[in-house]
Amino acid sequence: MTSPFASAIRLTPRAGVVIALAAFLGAVAFFWPFVVAPGKFGSNYAPPLIFGVLLVLVLCVVLSEIAEGGINSKALAMLGVLSAVNAALRPLGAGTAGIETVFFVLVLAGRVYGPGFGFTLGCTSLFASALITGGVGPWMPYQMFGCAFVGMLAGFLPRASGRREVLLLAVYGSVSGYLFGFLLNLSFWPFSLDPNSSIAYLPGLPFTEQWHRYIAFDLATSLGWDTGRAVTNFVCILLAGPAVLTTFRRAARRARFQAPVRFTASKRAESESH
Repeated sequence: MTSPFASAIRLTPRAGVVIALAAFLGAVAFFWPFVVAPGKFGSNYAPPLIFGVLLVLVLCVVLSEIAEGGINSKALAMLGVLSAVNAALRPLGAGTAGIETVFFVLVLAGRVYGPGFGFTLGCTSLFASALITGGVGPWMPYQMFGCAFVGMLAGFLPRASGRREVLLLAVYGSVSGYLFGFLLNLSFWPFSLDPNSSIAYLPGLPFTEQWHRYIAFDLATSLGWDTGRAVTNFVCILLAGPAVLTTFRRAARRARFQAPVRFTASKRAESESH
C-alpha cells in the first residue's frame, strides 16, 4: 500500500506495463554476465545496447505519465525542486567512504508522493547529478535505474505511522543501500579484473561457480563502501525523517496533486453573455 496521500504521479495501466517491461530489461542489464553465452554477438555488444534501451525506456516512462495526465504542473514543479536538491546533495558525500546523501530524500519522497513519483525522481536526480558533477558515462543508466526502483519501492512499503514508520523507512534505506551496491557492481565486474583472478568474471563457467565468484568480488571490493551507504541512509532517515516527512505531507495536502481542475464562469461573464 502506498502513502495515505494521493500519489503525485498517477501510475496509469500503460505506465505500469512500461515500468514492468523496464524492470525486465533492467534485470537483463544487471545480470547479463550470467545469461549471455560467450563467443556470440551479445557477449560483446550487450552492454552498450542495454544502456541505450534503458535510457529510452526511462524517457518512455516519464512521457507516458505526462501523456496520460499523470503529471500535472504542481507535481512537475515538485519533481524539479527535489531533483535539484538531490543533485546538490550528492556531491557532499559521494566518494567518501561510501557516504551517499541522495538516498534519504529519495526514500522519503517515494513514501509520501507515491511509487510513480519515486521512480521518476530516481531517474531525474541521478541524471541531473551526473550533468553537474561530470559523471556521465556507461554507468549512468545503471545508477538511474537502481535509484528509480529504490524510490518506487519506498512507495509500496506497508502502512505505518510515527516512530514505526520512521524505523521502517530507515531499515529499508539501509537494506536498499546494500542492494544498490550489489547491483551496481554487476555493471563493471566483467571488465574490472584480470581474468586470472579467482574472483574475476570468466565467460563459460557454470552459473553456480560464476555466482560464487561474483559474491566474493562484491564482499572483497564493495562491502565497506556499501556499509557506508547503508549507515548513512539509516542515520539520515532516523534523524531527519520525521521533519522531512511532515514537510512533504504538508506540501502534498496543499498541492492536492490529483484534485480535478474545474473552471467556473464568473457572474459578470455570465451576465455579459446574456
